[in-house]
Amino acid sequence: MRFRRIAALLLAALFLLLNTGQAQAAGYRYWSFWERDGEAWMYATQGPATARPADGDVQGFRFAISEDSADASQPRGTADFTTICADTSARDGTKRVALVIDFGTTSDAPSGETPPPARTACARLSPDATTAEALAAVAKPLRYNTNALLCAIAGYPEKGCGEQVATDDNPSESTDDKTGNGPSLGLLAGVGVVVLLGAAALWQSRHRRHG
Repeated sequence: MRFRRIAALLLAALFLLLNTGQAQAAGYRYWSFWERDGEAWMYATQGPATARPADGDVQGFRFAISEDSADASQPRGTADFTTICADTSARDGTKRVALVIDFGTTSDAPSGETPPPARTACARLSPDATTAEALAAVAKPLRYNTNALLCAIAGYPEKGCGEQVATDDNPSESTDDKTGNGPSLGLLAGVGVVVLLGAAALWQSRHRRHG
């Protein structure tokens, strides 16, 4: 009976520790880049500095906390080229690119900052212009880091660039630099619990054998 009580307590502790590790999964706060394909958004396969949209394309940017591209939040709002570029007429020797810029929600915002309302814009560009050039034409100031990662659009956010954060109940809290570089504390503790259970079972077996 004593062993059963110990096992139950240890299993309960393992459950709590593993759930704690899941609640503090690592994510990143950054601007994701999207391309409109018909009625759906598709995560861009290249960066805005190398992407060269065609006349009539719709491109989007969304600021949010995401664990990876599969988890990234899509831009919200209207994504129709005809609507966005209604007041920008076609002109020979140029192309028009519609942009949807979604600054995200308050839960995605860095501490002390408030996201501006989402907006759209139509950029008139030279035929070989990149998405980065389209963005610079309608949403300055832009901010990049030393690795050419897009950090801010229209000055938002004022600071930070792709920083790692905890995707728990307090998403704005930064995680330790070592997060993701090895086994989590919850996992290591869980392994310890399993070892203790095995040791307790072995002791119980020997105790009965010699009892």
